[in-house]
Amino acid sequence: MTIRKNYTAEFKRQVIELAAREDVGPSRAARDLGISLLALSRWRKQAEKQGSHAFPGQGRSTLTPQEQEIQRLRKEVEILRQEREMLKKAAAFFAKENH
Repeated sequence: MTIRKNYTAEFKRQVIELAAREDVGPSRAARDLGISLLALSRWRKQAEKQGSHAFPGQGRSTLTPQEQEIQRLRKEVEILRQEREMLKKAAAFFAKENH
């Protein structure tokens, strides 16, 4: 079993830049740096898709600020739904108790 290596965001960006050079290319860059071509391909796709948000590092989200706000609001909606259901049950319980 191989141990998974962690690379810094800066290293990933430099590898992508190196692989983009015509005189080096992806295969040679991956081989020379001891990384898999598949990893390089994933990094390149992530950088293309997420731009400056790519490779956030540990503990940071890859979501844009707008996506983070949507995620926060969805959590809040779920909490409010749960609270509403609990209040409905409490109201029904106390209504039965008073009759």
